[in-house]
Amino acid sequence: MIERDAGRLLVKVPLIMANASGLLEAGRSALLSGEQVFDFSEVTEADSSAIAVMLGWLRAASQTQSTVKFAHIPTGVRALAELYGVTELLPLA
Repeated sequence: MIERDAGRLLVKVPLIMANASGLLEAGRSALLSGEQVFDFSEVTEADSSAIAVMLGWLRAASQTQSTVKFAHIPTGVRALAELYGVTELLPLA
C-alpha cells in the first residue's frame, strides 16, 4: 500500500473508502522520527476518505515526534479540502 522510496512514503493504491483503514494503519506504521513526506504521485483514484486518512496521519505524527507533509495531492482531494475548509491543515511538501 505504501512504499518508502527516496526518502518519501509513496502511496501505491487508490485513496478510496475501501482502502482507507489499511492506508491509515500502513501510514501510521511507516512514520519515523523527523519529517515524513507522503507522495501521492501514483494515486489514480481518490474520494473523500482521503481527507480523513491524511488527517489521521497528521494526528499519528504528532504522537511519534514526526512531522508530515503531502506531495502531489490529487486535484479532487484538494478541491474537497477547500470545500471542507481544511486546506490549511494539510501541509504541502
